[in-house]
Amino acid sequence: MTLSTVATQIRTTNLNESIEFYVSRLGFELDFRFGDFYAGIKVAEGQVFHLKLVDEKDPSVDFVRAGGHLHLFFATDDVDAAAESCRRNGVTLHRDVANTAWGTREFYALDNQDHVLCFAQTCDEAA
Repeated sequence: MTLSTVATQIRTTNLNESIEFYVSRLGFELDFRFGDFYAGIKVAEGQVFHLKLVDEKDPSVDFVRAGGHLHLFFATDDVDAAAESCRRNGVTLHRDVANTAWGTREFYALDNQDHVLCFAQTCDEAA
């Protein structure tokens, strides 16, 4: 058996607003939409995640934010430019850009449902 991709699922109480956030504010692409309750967001070639409409706020949001965890991780070759783009597009930064002890330069942003999004690059790429 050969696997070709893996996709995580993010829960949202407003599918249209979440699609709009990821497409308009982060510059990703709508990969597909199924009815009024499910969609795929393309981040890069072969890289997608799914959005699923639910009735109540994702119960992991508060736990993840309080514990310093994340919902989605995005590797980038220019984390400072990504942070500036987020700021310019009205995306809330949860943690500003900083170098980490584990060799990355990263920042955390919040999506329209308060999911934590980590954008990072390795420090040797940042040099």
